[in-house]
Amino acid sequence: MALYDAFMSTVSLSADTATFPRLLLRHAAERPEAPAMREKEYGIWQAHSWAGMATLVEHIACGLHLTGLHRGEHMVLVGSNRPRLYATMLAAQSLGAIPVPLYQDAVGAECVFPITNADVQLAVVEDQEQVDKLLEIRDRCPNLTTIIFDEPRGLRNYAEPGLAWLDTLIDKGRAFAAAHAGWFRAEVDKVMPHDVAAMFFTSGTTGNPKGVVHTHSTLLDRAQAGADFDKLTSAEEVLAYLPPAWVGQNIFSYAQWLACGYVVNCPESASTVMIDLKEIGPTYYFAPPRVFEGMLTTVMIRMEDAGRIKRGMFNFFVAIAKRAGTARMDGKSAGFVQGLLYSLGDVLVYGPLRNTLGFSRVRVAYTAGEAIGPDLFAFYRSIGINLKQLYGSTETAVFVCLQPDHEARADTVGVPIQGVQIKVDDNGEILVKSKGLLKEYYKNPAATAEVLTADGWYRTSDAGFLDARGHLKIIDRVKDVGRIRGGANDGAMFAPKYVENKLKFFAFIKEVVAYGDGREKVCVFINIDFDAVGNWAERRNLPYAGYTDLAQKPEVYQLIKECVEKVNADLSADALLAGSQISRFLVLHKELDADDGELTRTNKVRRGFIADKYQPLVDALYDGKTEQFIETVVKFEDGRSGSVSATLKIDDSKTFASVKAAA
Repeated sequence: MALYDAFMSTVSLSADTATFPRLLLRHAAERPEAPAMREKEYGIWQAHSWAGMATLVEHIACGLHLTGLHRGEHMVLVGSNRPRLYATMLAAQSLGAIPVPLYQDAVGAECVFPITNADVQLAVVEDQEQVDKLLEIRDRCPNLTTIIFDEPRGLRNYAEPGLAWLDTLIDKGRAFAAAHAGWFRAEVDKVMPHDVAAMFFTSGTTGNPKGVVHTHSTLLDRAQAGADFDKLTSAEEVLAYLPPAWVGQNIFSYAQWLACGYVVNCPESASTVMIDLKEIGPTYYFAPPRVFEGMLTTVMIRMEDAGRIKRGMFNFFVAIAKRAGTARMDGKSAGFVQGLLYSLGDVLVYGPLRNTLGFSRVRVAYTAGEAIGPDLFAFYRSIGINLKQLYGSTETAVFVCLQPDHEARADTVGVPIQGVQIKVDDNGEILVKSKGLLKEYYKNPAATAEVLTADGWYRTSDAGFLDARGHLKIIDRVKDVGRIRGGANDGAMFAPKYVENKLKFFAFIKEVVAYGDGREKVCVFINIDFDAVGNWAERRNLPYAGYTDLAQKPEVYQLIKECVEKVNADLSADALLAGSQISRFLVLHKELDADDGELTRTNKVRRGFIADKYQPLVDALYDGKTEQFIETVVKFEDGRSGSVSATLKIDDSKTFASVKAAA
């Protein structure tokens, strides 16, 4: 503990001096026995104190030094959220090295470019699965000489050169630290806020991913700005369950963790996240819209199976919540009678529901990444969950716009927060200036010059505008906004993401790919939500044999057609986008999958790739066909390849005259 006390006596941390390792040592000195992280093992939560984390980081840093990791070098990390992997990130940063987290569910081939691009020699991974992945590609990554693993299960008989257990490295580091008192502290003192702290690879929607370089100051500036906005303190509890390679997870569970000193909880496994969520009861929570959609779908499925009295009570109080709950969350009065009924509903329905979802203690919940459906957004807020939206990206260290309490709306992403300036270019592109902007794209000066202007503005590639209240509204990606060519809607704007998101607001629809730029009409591919549609089919005694069979049922097509036509009716009321109404659609025979190259690892649609892969289906939609045979190669979870084939139905949907035009 003398190391940490000495640190506090000589260093006063500010925005000009803060780095991740220094913040760790500050927390270890100020409240050494307070929990920093928890990890669930064999069903029991194990706490790691701040002092314990600092000691672990010191030993790992010394071990990495002995292994040959030097200042300025990159080190790959692959695994789930684990305290020892977080400690390894901090250890690398303490040496002035640069951690590069990669997605743990990425296949080996996807790791080749980041490892070779960053000249990585050392990788620290979680378990046998990740070791096997890196060994598989080792011949394509000649610089990768050392692989350190955390979990030894299944690796006892591996005899690969350069393969070692993290415990062995820690033991060597402990001995080095004992023999070289003060060495670790001296290394931490060498690290400056302007030094590179981490590199995050983009999802690579088109072409190779780009390494986004961030410094300690860029990441910590945005982490602190977000913390100040929502008044976060060391009392917060966070569940770290999203991929550490995603910058959003890194900000919420790493940068803000060290900025605020709150507790980060690591679930036992992906399959126990919902159980762990209820046990921890986080106060600060983040999830992409699809997680909130999945939770609500599960609730609705359970209520459909409930008894008539219970279902009736649920529906009654949900209707009350829609009238009174949203007003309460916006700081408005709902009236005496509605307020009284809402309070009763809170006891009978809303409170138990929040507890079931694991949100009984949530003070602030955020969603981002994709648009969230207005009904879904309103539902969570109406039952007393302070769900808000934010806007940002890997290049901006996440926090650009946040929604203030009482000003959360589904159609905006909030107001620019402290330290952010926003302007809209002539072509509708949003430009951002803040202290959280990337330093560069690694080894890619041309790409850096494309997004960073000479006077310090970052080109987001998003089209949008600031409304009268100063809230930012996103329409689509600038490059994706197109025009209808020919037909009755010639010249009309086409915003594919906007159309896709409106369809995804329906619980029965999981994914959508829209086409129409340069064509005379809009056509879409649709993935059904297998759980939601499957439950719907079972309640109607509609038999099916798997996803492909269910997706092509006439009854399912009619269900989806009703959703499509509701979207068309909504679009017809928008003078700008009325021409984007959907004329034809089909339901795909398989779910779009990142392993098949159809989605990025952050689950963004690769629209161009899908168009090339399913060209016969695109042609069939625009040629007026009523069905089309397709056979698709797929990759199974165990790595084997196979194929799925089906004759897909193609249906027309009703479009509506523009309401504005009719008026």
